[in-house]
Amino acid sequence: MKKRIFALAAVSAMALGLAGCSSGGTETTAAATEAAETTAAEAADTTAAEEAAPAEEASGEVANKDKPLVWFNRQPSNSSTGELDMAALSFNEDTYYVGFDANQGAELQGTMVKEYIENNIDTIDRNGDGIIGYVLAIGDIGHNDSIARTRGVRKALGTGIEANGEVNSDPVGTNTDGSSAIVQDGSIEVNGKTYIVRELASQEMKNSAGATWDAATAGNAINTWSASFGDSIDVVVSNNDGMGMSMFNAWSKDNQVPTFGYDANSDAVAAIAEGYGGTISQHADVQAYLTLRVLRNALDGVDINTGIATADDAGNVLSDDVYVYNADERSYYALNVAVTAENYQDFLDSTVVYAPVSNQLDAAAHPSKKVWLNIYNAADNFLSATYQPLLQKYDDLLNLEVDYIGGDGQTESNITNRLGNPSQYDAFAINMVKTDNAASYTGLLSQ
Repeated sequence: MKKRIFALAAVSAMALGLAGCSSGGTETTAAATEAAETTAAEAADTTAAEEAAPAEEASGEVANKDKPLVWFNRQPSNSSTGELDMAALSFNEDTYYVGFDANQGAELQGTMVKEYIENNIDTIDRNGDGIIGYVLAIGDIGHNDSIARTRGVRKALGTGIEANGEVNSDPVGTNTDGSSAIVQDGSIEVNGKTYIVRELASQEMKNSAGATWDAATAGNAINTWSASFGDSIDVVVSNNDGMGMSMFNAWSKDNQVPTFGYDANSDAVAAIAEGYGGTISQHADVQAYLTLRVLRNALDGVDINTGIATADDAGNVLSDDVYVYNADERSYYALNVAVTAENYQDFLDSTVVYAPVSNQLDAAAHPSKKVWLNIYNAADNFLSATYQPLLQKYDDLLNLEVDYIGGDGQTESNITNRLGNPSQYDAFAINMVKTDNAASYTGLLSQ
């Protein structure tokens, strides 16, 4: 309003000044009047525009609903059908998902197990019954990645049964006689001999408090299974290394039963030298970089693929053999690598940043910004021992000040209750407890 008063006063003064300087001719007076009217109109237009501008623009603040957001590790989706939650994935123009190619990784894990059986067929059938029996630790029956890994193993081993057009990923409980309606007996032919492949048992590893992917529960499960049908178990398979290592340490290692996991956690990779069968690296180094990089790019107002598909001003860039981007899903997926006895020494430290994107950004060109980031379960082995240490290295390189929030793995409110003042942050990185619960977070950001 002060600007408006000043502008109008200036217009009046100019009109009087022009009139005073004239020779009294009507042409000069008319020109003065016209100039004054034009200036007044411009001043009024400017004032109207200023008054119509949002308060946030005037103050330089950005509404929480418009701040950059990246979902990571848990893709917003229906836990029953796997259908993506596109409302959450397109919450605003700077919203993305970062994870890994679950189907490609699942196929790799299944193939790794199958090839191990084939290459060790002379010794793997522990009781010589012609049946290669395996047990399976399922992380979370409602998690897309867990579902994909279960399907990948069953597809590769021929034990999957289709349900609604997809391989059934439900746990079988116990299936020692091969009569389950959830899985079927598969077969592998090696050196002219055919072996039956049977999923002896599988269950979701959920503890009494409701936390899934629970390592302790997996350790208890292998003890129960081995007590019931010990020498029938020829292979142990797990949806992740946390559960896999729990079963390996509780039973498999001492009984020399190959155990396969997923995540390439440092302890699991090291255990390959002691008989752990193998694991899958989901390129956590690339995922962690992408998680923070898309936020950095959005905050800088540059092309989203800067430092990803195209080099940034520090020379950071990713090659297309380590990630893919799906524009329709607004999702970046890191690609997976099988880690076995042949190459495990290259993966012993899972917290080393990826060399092609390890260059420090200039703080003058990329000033510090504040990010709120949560880990769904502070006790999750992969996220706490691999992912977060990588994030903490990249946040320095990308000049981001990140507040790390650790959840209990059981309830969304344990995390959302600590997002009480989102206005103090410039961007958000969210790792949900359940893939269905994106609205718990977007609701807070929309207030």
